[in-house]
Amino acid sequence: MIKTIVVGPRGKMGRLITQIAADSEELTLIAGVGPSGRDYIGQDLGRVTVLGRDLGLPVVDNLAEVIEDCDVIIDFSTKEMGLETLRLAKEHKKALVCGTTGFSPEEKALFCQAGEVIPMLYAANTSKLVNVMNKLLQMATAAIGEETDIEIVEMHDRWKKDAPSGTAKEMGELIAHELGEELSDLAAYGREGSGERKLSSIGYHSVRMGDTPSSHTVFFGGLGERLEISHHSTDWHGFAKGACDCAIFLAKQKPGCYSVADVLKL
Repeated sequence: MIKTIVVGPRGKMGRLITQIAADSEELTLIAGVGPSGRDYIGQDLGRVTVLGRDLGLPVVDNLAEVIEDCDVIIDFSTKEMGLETLRLAKEHKKALVCGTTGFSPEEKALFCQAGEVIPMLYAANTSKLVNVMNKLLQMATAAIGEETDIEIVEMHDRWKKDAPSGTAKEMGELIAHELGEELSDLAAYGREGSGERKLSSIGYHSVRMGDTPSSHTVFFGGLGERLEISHHSTDWHGFAKGACDCAIFLAKQKPGCYSVADVLKL
């Protein structure tokens, strides 16, 4: 059994990850780690995540207290907690799956660099279907990317803090690299005023409303026709199951920087 810690167990992803891991035949939970000062610190992990039963495991506010006993850490928390989790994972040589978004490019680079000393997997989206979509985007970009106008429209709930979403940025980076460019040189965020569309740009449009879980559509617009590649989620279960699959994969690897594509053999 792979001994697992979940960082951010009260969040929408952390809660589902805990529930799935609790019933896994390959993962065994040993603790949850929440932000300091929260009223659920010290309570049972099963109770905190509304599992319907106690697990006999604590929710603590200091990862350093429990990290030595684990094989892998799954972190879907906040930028601040994510960076602290990364520091401790490197220090204690523990495998880390991080799905937290909102990091700067410089901060994201730190996660990949950690692969020099630990098995590391950073992914803005751990859904199996989203990562299959990413493969389709690579294929479409290679075939028609240079002759079409590319636009990315993403939708999330009203509470999401970062825009565009980490998944949308990851898709844009994948498309840009397939074109031999960097996203920072091609991205255009929203539009207003007058003027024609800039050629070879990647347009971004972020919609925030209600409780929309996650929706991404990439348009390849040609003359007289367009191709749309979309992923729509109805809840977060697929993302949480994907995160657990990543943890199972990562716990068996040597130090390195891995992706969900590695997990799925895409």
